[in-house]
Amino acid sequence: MRTNCVRSLVALGVAVLLTLAALSGDNQVLGEIEFQGATKVEKTSGVWIDGQYLGYLKELKGSKKVLLLPGQHDIAVRQGGYKDFRTTVNVAPGEKQLVLVKMAKDVRFQMPEVTAEIKMSVNPDRAAVFLDDLFVGHVGEFGGAGKGLLVAPGHRKITISLPGYQSFHTEVDLAPNQKFEVKTELQKQAIGAAYTPLSLGPDGKVYAQNDGHLFVIGN
Repeated sequence: MRTNCVRSLVALGVAVLLTLAALSGDNQVLGEIEFQGATKVEKTSGVWIDGQYLGYLKELKGSKKVLLLPGQHDIAVRQGGYKDFRTTVNVAPGEKQLVLVKMAKDVRFQMPEVTAEIKMSVNPDRAAVFLDDLFVGHVGEFGGAGKGLLVAPGHRKITISLPGYQSFHTEVDLAPNQKFEVKTELQKQAIGAAYTPLSLGPDGKVYAQNDGHLFVIGN
């Protein structure tokens, strides 16, 4: 019984990898989504497709362009202090769609009068930063001279995440005016851990299937 189960899983895995390889060799099967934003706010906002974080808007082009299976896909774009931008697209095979993103300020958001500062020294610096489970930007925005994340003092949960890498988690108690630095290097996940399944196509791109959706997330 166990042997049959293992054989079935192996056969399923091989079938999936062959399907992904075939799709990677013929992008006419897939549709492309291109994102555009007018200001730095939009360009540094995080992009989610069907609930999966892919990266920040400005980087999703070239080797990191977004290719999806035909059908309906939900898009969410997020930025700290702004309302989520949401839209739904219907992807057609071999077609390219342009999504124009416009972020609107969230009037409920107010900067605290007294703050602490969190600086980031993390590789890769395009990883997403979550503060208390809310997306606030990517690492590159909070590292280097004159850059940092200003937060209210107190207990804070920090998560740094990027597709294909193990997420980094830490918690810290910040005093008023304290400066705190996060230093780490994200570790690559084993093939198959970041998505179910995950495959490196013959073109060098990483193909991931998640809940029936195929993502191409660069190499």
